[in-house]
Amino acid sequence: MSIQSNRLSAEQYAQNFSDLHPAFETADAALVEANRCLFCYDAPCMKSCPTNIDVPKFIRQITTENLKGSAHTILVSNIMGAGCSKVCPVEKLCEGACVFNFMEEEPIAIAKLQRYSTEKALQHKWKLFTRKESFGKKVAIIGAGPAGLSCAHMLSREGVDVTIYERENEGGGLMTYGIAAYKVTPQFCKDEVDYILSIGGINIKYEQELGRNIELSELQNNYDAVYLAFGVGLARQLQIPGEDLTGVVDAINFIYEIRNKGYSNVAVGNKVAVIGMGMTAIDAATQAKRLGAEEVTILYRRTQDEMPSTEVELKIAKLDGCKIVWLAAPKEILHGAGKVAGLKVSLMKLGETDASGRRSPVETEEEFILEADMVIKATGQMPFEELVNNNDLINKNGKLSVSDKGITNITGVFAGGDCVNGGKEVVDAVQAGKDGAAEILKYLVATDARMGTDKKSGAEL
Repeated sequence: MSIQSNRLSAEQYAQNFSDLHPAFETADAALVEANRCLFCYDAPCMKSCPTNIDVPKFIRQITTENLKGSAHTILVSNIMGAGCSKVCPVEKLCEGACVFNFMEEEPIAIAKLQRYSTEKALQHKWKLFTRKESFGKKVAIIGAGPAGLSCAHMLSREGVDVTIYERENEGGGLMTYGIAAYKVTPQFCKDEVDYILSIGGINIKYEQELGRNIELSELQNNYDAVYLAFGVGLARQLQIPGEDLTGVVDAINFIYEIRNKGYSNVAVGNKVAVIGMGMTAIDAATQAKRLGAEEVTILYRRTQDEMPSTEVELKIAKLDGCKIVWLAAPKEILHGAGKVAGLKVSLMKLGETDASGRRSPVETEEEFILEADMVIKATGQMPFEELVNNNDLINKNGKLSVSDKGITNITGVFAGGDCVNGGKEVVDAVQAGKDGAAEILKYLVATDARMGTDKKSGAEL
């Protein structure tokens, strides 16, 4: 067994990482699907969208061949609507709420229709938004991910000058660096970021990291408000022997390497064990298989009923040939000459219900050895607790603690997205950015009003 890169031919890589959900091949195909929609009053699909996209409206606009109007309806609610059409777990959001599900018919292909409109907007660079004239207010945003970009776009539309500080050399955050390459390509992510920035008034400074190149106090002095959207990124440790062996990697770094280096330059084992059953675990497992691994086994300490992944994602893993072992948890990573040689696994049983509402896994006395030369950890990510504490921000279990309006304990500093919620969907981060922008605008207006009162009072003295 060995870990190596460049296992497949260029043609095989291209085939393995081609678009998972191809777009409509023709305009007629999109029209046929759009005309299936019942255009429900008080539509459940719209209610189930975290960004509240008016789904019936944008689909009706497709039926009338008003694609610009359709794209605007989507993007005015979700500026990353193109990306979300590719990565959203729609089966538990808009499409899962479609009334056709209750009629035992296929739900409307909402995501595919959303992609149809928004990709046209990106391809043709349609100018769907006009920026208001700058009114002299400056806001700094930490992080050019979905929350940061959404907040920036909303602020810029209202005439606020925005500077985003991003630690990577490309924008997009999770979309660019943390999602399987067969869902969204690097080029697509770049095109989407460029489209968001095309409104003007937004400047991104790359390779700038809070706590390393820049300090919060510095930003407070130079800007009228600050929005923190630095996400999460520290991989949760397994806390078992052998975790430091060569061949043990965390899923986020594994996916990052694929996105950053390209398929042929990322090493993968022959027999890969993936620990976890969330969306990131599935992405890591399926990509390991598509990079040329002979066997990929996903271990999850609970049952299929408790898994955080969706059934659609699980199906992708199974179709790719990944093996699933339920009620199994790693106990020790075995080694040979300092490298991964296998995994000692404990069989589990479900006990009492825990705080998450799921039954807690309990270790049994049964064990087995899984042959492996690579272990990918995908048991979740931890917040940047040290970063939060070093900036005198209040944290709750490491996550940024904010009001329901995204206001931190520091005046003029706001936050949203994964650094607050611990890691949810891209669409949730987009909505957090919108909410943050709304609160920042209120704060800037209130600050202006107070300054005007102070000046007036000073003149009267």
